[in-house]
Amino acid sequence: MGELVDVKSLTQTEAAERAALLSVQRYDIAVDLTDLPTGPHVRTTSTITFTCRTPGAHTFVDAAATVLRATLNGRELGPADEARLTLEDLAADNTLVVECEQADTRAGAGVHKAVDPADGEVYLWMSFEPDQARHVWACFDQPDLKAPHTFTVKAPSGWTVTSNTGTAETEASGTSTVWKFAATPPLSPYNTVVNAGPFHQVRRTIEGYDLGLYSRRSLAAVLDRDAEKLFTVTAQGLRFFGEQFGMPFPQPRYDQVFVPEFGGAMENFGCVTWSDSHLRRSTPSAGEDELQARILLHEMAHMWFGNIVTMSWWDDLWLNESFAEFAANWAAAEATVHTDVWSRHLTDGKVEAYLADQGPISHPIRQPIHDVAQAMSIFDAITYPKGASALRQLQVYVGEKAFRAGMTSYFARFAWRNTTLQDLIDELAAASGKDLDVWKEGWLETAGTDRFSLDLTGEQPVLVGSGPAGPPRPQVLAVGAYTVTGDALERTDLQLVDVQSERTPVNLPQGADFYLVNDDDLTFASTRPVASAATAGKLPTTIARAVAATSMWDALLTGEAGAQQTLDGLVAVLRVETAPSIVETYLQMAAAAAELWTPAAQRERSAEQLAEVCRQLADQPQLRRPALRTLARFTTDVEELIGDDIDLRWRALVRLSELGVDTAGPVADLLAQDPDPDAKNRAAAVRAAAPSAAAKAETWQAVVEHTLPLGAVYPVMSAFWRPGQEDLLAGYGEQYLTLLPTLHQGGMIPGLYFTAALFPVFGIDEAFVARAAEVKDGLAPVVATTLASRADEVARMLRARAQGETVGGGA
Repeated sequence: MGELVDVKSLTQTEAAERAALLSVQRYDIAVDLTDLPTGPHVRTTSTITFTCRTPGAHTFVDAAATVLRATLNGRELGPADEARLTLEDLAADNTLVVECEQADTRAGAGVHKAVDPADGEVYLWMSFEPDQARHVWACFDQPDLKAPHTFTVKAPSGWTVTSNTGTAETEASGTSTVWKFAATPPLSPYNTVVNAGPFHQVRRTIEGYDLGLYSRRSLAAVLDRDAEKLFTVTAQGLRFFGEQFGMPFPQPRYDQVFVPEFGGAMENFGCVTWSDSHLRRSTPSAGEDELQARILLHEMAHMWFGNIVTMSWWDDLWLNESFAEFAANWAAAEATVHTDVWSRHLTDGKVEAYLADQGPISHPIRQPIHDVAQAMSIFDAITYPKGASALRQLQVYVGEKAFRAGMTSYFARFAWRNTTLQDLIDELAAASGKDLDVWKEGWLETAGTDRFSLDLTGEQPVLVGSGPAGPPRPQVLAVGAYTVTGDALERTDLQLVDVQSERTPVNLPQGADFYLVNDDDLTFASTRPVASAATAGKLPTTIARAVAATSMWDALLTGEAGAQQTLDGLVAVLRVETAPSIVETYLQMAAAAAELWTPAAQRERSAEQLAEVCRQLADQPQLRRPALRTLARFTTDVEELIGDDIDLRWRALVRLSELGVDTAGPVADLLAQDPDPDAKNRAAAVRAAAPSAAAKAETWQAVVEHTLPLGAVYPVMSAFWRPGQEDLLAGYGEQYLTLLPTLHQGGMIPGLYFTAALFPVFGIDEAFVARAAEVKDGLAPVVATTLASRADEVARMLRARAQGETVGGGA
């Protein structure tokens, strides 16, 4: 890794003081990218026009790039200290001009230069959440100082520049072109963006919106393949959100830019940036299509939740992320072909959230945030899937009509302003006629997971619930009654239960063959009893099977069920599930159970069991791709099944490499055939899996020195940590501990990725995990939180491997 430079983090107190003092009228930002084809530098001039409510007062502006020159009202300013420029003797009306230069565009924060290995072309992207705009230009980098931004960008000729307002006036001059963008609406600095490079572009006009897609040129064929799907979901989402929120997206242009070496996606107003890893190089599976749609709708929902209406401070991050996650699922289920999306939310997002909420990083969905560094640590499964689940429960609790009315009034009242939790609660309470203060306290301000079970000893079932510290939260959930009919279970009754206390009678008859608590998955709660494998496979609907499967996984996490028992249940639902995207999540869960949770002595049996069901699923065309992907992970006898599929051949090579087969020749042949410009990352995963000390050392160095792009870190490290290679992996735990103080280099996303992916899962013991969990000194909050979460999960894996089948069974 390069040299790490820390900068001071803005505190909530400082932000409140600055917001009380200042009002920002506008930003005019000039950006010079002309050094990038051969050099690393991005140069900016930020002109900030602002007023001061107390003339003569002082404050500071954030400036983490190298400040070349700065003037306040024509007066020269001194150098920046700890990424801040002091502003003395403010006038009522002020003009601040700051010239900056950022040279760390490979591993730094906020701005990134990527070189396409396919053709040597250079691409530049910027991404600023939560406070990384200051690494590129001077600004008041906090969410409640919103202002219009006007960008003027000088870029090499032949490049395309994208920004928030879309269409730009251009003026060519020699070897460069100047792009002048119209002013944005009032935005927080973190909602702004500039991307640039020799992009391939596809555009459509749909329902009055000018929609654009961009990628690097070497992925033009892939973008062209996916364009119609992306345009369709984009148009569906804009229509749905405009209707549900009573406010159409307020500008005619909406762009989405797929860039290399990016992590995830970012909701910049009118110009969303994606990692181009989401442009699948092989034909996407149904699950990949659904994931792409969910991400697209999540980022789009942020146009309203985050951009148009913005939280005042990071303690209300959930107003952005929980709502965007909820709204993405809502839109996908109601407005697109991805109608099973709530089951997918349950089997991947909520599974992760149940683990997080019952472990050491559990925190309220909304919690006090001291500074921005702490805010980086809560972009997690509690803020995202748990928060989304709480909002779905709120929609059920108040009713969808009232929920929609509350959203409409919220956006009408607070557009282009900042809000707090109470603002939203007040609008929803007014629309529904319900006092939501108890709901708010229980769901948003209290950590932990409720648990429900059924007492069947009386004349009718009684739902028994407990909360984190007493009674369960107020909520509405469903209990289904099922009767055996032939070889299946039929739902004969369903009752909604309004929970207000520990024991709630359920209006269902005694004597059903099976009762499913939280049927239809309307709430966020751990439920018992756990369905048996035989029962889970007989449930009649995708969502019912998903509730049962999630309960099985939760029992594995808590040590109430063993890995084999859990795998049996997952195999049972795999044999009957018909929704392709849900099959993919079950295969991923089953593979994890077989590989990471199963005792070493039972792994071979578990692998054979999973391989058998994969071969059966591969006979169904819509399930063939995910089934063969999983099969290639566990067996070598797949050559006749995968044919010329390059993606599957890479996966098969990882397995052969793991078993000690010399793959150098096949890797070279496949690199020559693969049109993917990032195929070398697939080769790196093959090398990472090899049972060779040299291969492990090379892989480790490539990852920790950022030789591999961020998107390759997880797949390469998954190949690195292989069962049966414990002796080779034994020394990497200590190396990991020494890296921890530096893993936040480059910002929040690298901190999350590297801390999680590099954490050892083999070659360590419970003593190491306990020691790692205690490391605190010198760690950025995002690293410390991710470390605690990963350590907790791996500790549970180790206990499951040690216990084997000594734990109890399910009902």
